[in-house]
Amino acid sequence: MIAVATLALVWAGALHWVLGAVFCASLVLSWRLEGGTWQLSERTGLILVLLSIPIFYLDWSYQAGPRFIAGDDSQTQALVGAIAHLITALSAIKLFQVKSDRDWVFLYLISFFEILLAAGLSFSPIYLVSLAVYLVCGVSTVVAFEIHKARRKVKTVETRLLVSRDERMLRLAARRARAPRNTEIRRLPIVSVVFLVLITVLALPLFLVAPRAGSAAFTRSGSGLTNFIGFSENVQLGEIGTLKENDQVVMHVRLDGQPPSLNRELRWRGVALDEFTGKGWKKSIESHHSERRVEERCGNSTPGCGVFPLDTSDPLHRLTTQTIFLEPLDSPVVFAAPRAVAVQGPFSFVRQDLEGSIQSRRHESERLIYKAVSDTTEPDAEVLRHDLRSYPVALERYVQLPASIDPRIKILGRTMVTEAGARNVYDAAKAIETRLQRDYGYTLEMKSSGPDPLADFLFNVRAGHCEYFSTAMAVLLRSQHIPARVVNGFLSGDYNSAAGAYTVRQSDAHSWVEVYFAETNSWVTFDPTPAAGRLVAPRTGIAAMLGKYAEAMELMWFQYVIGYDKQEQRSLATSLNNRLFRYRHSLANDVLAVRSLPAFLWRQLFWVVAAVAAIFLLVLLLKRAMRVGWRQALKPNRERQVSTHSAIEFYERLTRLLAARGLKRGEDQTPREFAAKVGSREVIGITEIYNRVRFGSEHLAAREAQQIEQWLLQLETSAPVSTTFK
Repeated sequence: MIAVATLALVWAGALHWVLGAVFCASLVLSWRLEGGTWQLSERTGLILVLLSIPIFYLDWSYQAGPRFIAGDDSQTQALVGAIAHLITALSAIKLFQVKSDRDWVFLYLISFFEILLAAGLSFSPIYLVSLAVYLVCGVSTVVAFEIHKARRKVKTVETRLLVSRDERMLRLAARRARAPRNTEIRRLPIVSVVFLVLITVLALPLFLVAPRAGSAAFTRSGSGLTNFIGFSENVQLGEIGTLKENDQVVMHVRLDGQPPSLNRELRWRGVALDEFTGKGWKKSIESHHSERRVEERCGNSTPGCGVFPLDTSDPLHRLTTQTIFLEPLDSPVVFAAPRAVAVQGPFSFVRQDLEGSIQSRRHESERLIYKAVSDTTEPDAEVLRHDLRSYPVALERYVQLPASIDPRIKILGRTMVTEAGARNVYDAAKAIETRLQRDYGYTLEMKSSGPDPLADFLFNVRAGHCEYFSTAMAVLLRSQHIPARVVNGFLSGDYNSAAGAYTVRQSDAHSWVEVYFAETNSWVTFDPTPAAGRLVAPRTGIAAMLGKYAEAMELMWFQYVIGYDKQEQRSLATSLNNRLFRYRHSLANDVLAVRSLPAFLWRQLFWVVAAVAAIFLLVLLLKRAMRVGWRQALKPNRERQVSTHSAIEFYERLTRLLAARGLKRGEDQTPREFAAKVGSREVIGITEIYNRVRFGSEHLAAREAQQIEQWLLQLETSAPVSTTFK
């Protein structure tokens, strides 16, 4: 029980695995020393417990360091770590100490506190496994503890009784009573599991209907992703180095209500950038000033529903609903598929700019579960080719370029468009996209540099990562007076069929281009990055398969345990109602089908059921015969045995009858000695049966009960016994 609680702290990150290993070694050593002479005395243990309090304060101050005064999140982390160290040290002290019952109870309470602490820090389904094992160990431990205390009392009573003259009978009775006790101890784990199943069954309805205090956001201190690979809220070119692949998970995305399309190029849009500085992209002043705060709209539902409408879309069949499980990020960006129509989640506010980028508060220490509804459809290519409408003046900033741009870039853009024979905006954009994919290479080595890294990429290095390709296409389009902007976000990621969701990692961070078409008033996605930079390598092998199932379990844990709120309750209730309706409809059809069965099928069904019932009864009879013998097994249950409680009652009736006649049993007399002193055949017979049933764990047959009743009636009607006791 104590070991599992400590391992739960290690898995939750509150205790370093080295300290966890040291504690487990101490646990084994204390087990070996239990009951020996090397254990700590109670006074020494108390002194060590008192010394641990100032050490706890020093540990807390050391972990917080200079940030202790600042009062930031690191102080909370330091406090949690110091508490974990303190309770682990207290457990170790108590384990090595000579222990009374209250010390064991103290250890149980410490382990329970460790489980509670791990529950507040761990959001992995591994905690569910550790909790289940802890509960089994906990129930078994508490029951065994009570058995141990009761056994000590029984041994004390047995020791007193063994002083009597009939030691042999009492030893035999104790030996017979010990066998079923050992059997019960062996059944203890099974009983514990049964109890836990019953508790779970009884608690599950309460879990499903109980309201949740809070939202689907939950804290996990210190785990924010702050070092992105490829994704950022701006683009900066010209750095020298190598981008390293990072498989750390950023989010999981599940598409609701529709089957996944694995060939569909989904993207999770983050931030759109409209101003090119010559060495990178950023949001312009106009974009910053155009940000609008989106207000909640709950309709007829309760206030605080967390629904933020962003745009409109008439055809509802074009909408794609995503459930996004976002890891802690040091960024306010809210990710969603392109052209988000609405988001719903635990947001205190939502802002949206003219570029369609969505932002809320930063959540570097929180996971978020939210829904996004997007219109992912784009106009048909033929419709875009016939788009000849001129651009409004408000879009001039999407064709602006710095004066210091290399003049060769404009010539290169015109050459690409001319050689492709493009006569409209769509064909021009496709021509530039195709040339960049075909004539340039993808690499994670950042070689382009100098005062104009874009020109170095286009005319010298001719290889780079996605940000160079998106920048090159956007600038080439702008040089031809075609409005374009750069978007940073993530590719769809690896689809997990077990979880029914996309797993998006840091290595899936990506940058692409959006081109404006005036006729349809839409921004259309283009991706000039070669296929090597866009394809997600499939993960194969046993490890990958186990990882998929682990992710599926983790998502279920997030959605239905950690993030289970009122919205999930309503969704579950609706789903259960629909399933119940389908089941009743199917059952009605089955009943109609059964009624139409021919008569001979009904007869066959009757004989099959009769045969199964006969086999079942025969098995029960065989088990009963193996336990009590064939003669007793064939007798009715009422004739086979009478409870031990009845045996106690008839002997007490005998002693009351004899006491009324002045024959009282002495405190130092066994039942057999008392019967021998009385000397009555009836009393001796009743006493022999009483000893066999009471101390021999044997059953009282019905005929014996009748014989006892006869003897008692004879004693009640006979003359008083004249035996004198001294």
